[in-house]
Amino acid sequence: MNITVVTTWLPTAVAPSSGSFVVNDCTAIHQAGADVRIIHLVPPHQDDGTRHVMLNGMKVLRIPFTPSSPASVLAVYEPLRRALEGSTIVHSMAMSSLIPLTVLDICGEMDTHWVHTEHWSGLTNPDTLGPVLTLGRHVIERLEQRPDVVTAVCEYLAQPLSRLRHAAPTVVVPCIVEPRTDLTPSPLSTEQIAMVSVGGLVERKNPMMCLETLEALLALGQDATMTFVGDGPLRAMIDDYCASRSQLAQRVTITGIIPHHQVPHYLADADVFIGPTRGDNFFVSAAEAIVSGRPVVVSDAGGQTEYVTDTNGRILPIDANAEQWAHSVVECVTLARSQGKESAQAIAATIGDRFSSSTVGQQYCDIYRQLL
Repeated sequence: MNITVVTTWLPTAVAPSSGSFVVNDCTAIHQAGADVRIIHLVPPHQDDGTRHVMLNGMKVLRIPFTPSSPASVLAVYEPLRRALEGSTIVHSMAMSSLIPLTVLDICGEMDTHWVHTEHWSGLTNPDTLGPVLTLGRHVIERLEQRPDVVTAVCEYLAQPLSRLRHAAPTVVVPCIVEPRTDLTPSPLSTEQIAMVSVGGLVERKNPMMCLETLEALLALGQDATMTFVGDGPLRAMIDDYCASRSQLAQRVTITGIIPHHQVPHYLADADVFIGPTRGDNFFVSAAEAIVSGRPVVVSDAGGQTEYVTDTNGRILPIDANAEQWAHSVVECVTLARSQGKESAQAIAATIGDRFSSSTVGQQYCDIYRQLL
């Protein structure tokens, strides 16, 4: 099968972390036996000037593209049409890649099967969007109806997509989270609880609740620390909050942006992952914590409810207060410590290889075969 992936999210020299999940999916499909090539509709702020590169054994063609520009949509029409020639399946990834392909489809130039993979949390949590994306959501909802098959990373996202697409297939294919074989046993110290959160310091991730939870733990007489692995626009607010509260000054750490391969080190040093998100779909960092053998305490606003259970964490209502978060953190850590050195293996086993690259790659190839 010749699979042509069309995406607006892919790493470049000036944006090396962009679209890592797209790379993971493409690599999994390639390793499952499909011949994969990628068309990167590269936005100006991520364009490093390259046009033909290789990525994990797959050919990549970069075509400059600005999703918000009608003129750019027209300009990309012909080069994209030519680049799609010879494809068995066209597989778009990321909602902004729907726009130019829809134009081709309307003009009768999409003479092949079309699969689309969606991750966008704006479909499940529209109240987290700004004014511009709120208006754009209605356009995206129309475009989601055109592909032959749309895949969603969780049932939480598949439900609104299914309502939009009526009888057209919507299939759940999860994000890739590789199982780990080098698990570090959970810290057994009872003196302190080390909490960790991984992701952008943005309003949607609700990092301020992590700080409030830390304060609630201290109020209960439980010593604790909080490590934020990531960076973002709320960093200054977090710094100011900690500076105004002396008890937090030495207990809060912000790593800034780090390479992804370093994240497991911070998970290994923690007792528990905390994720009070206001809206995620799959919530990859929570799943990564579980396969690393750490319990998670997360909100119910997302697809994490589909794999977090009483044996690997706790789920709290999105409007839960800091005291509820603190008590759930203590419950998780107490349970893990009661299991001793075997707790990491027991927690990781609750996911196992359900989200492995081999599993995901095969699921995508099964969809292709069914279409053909």
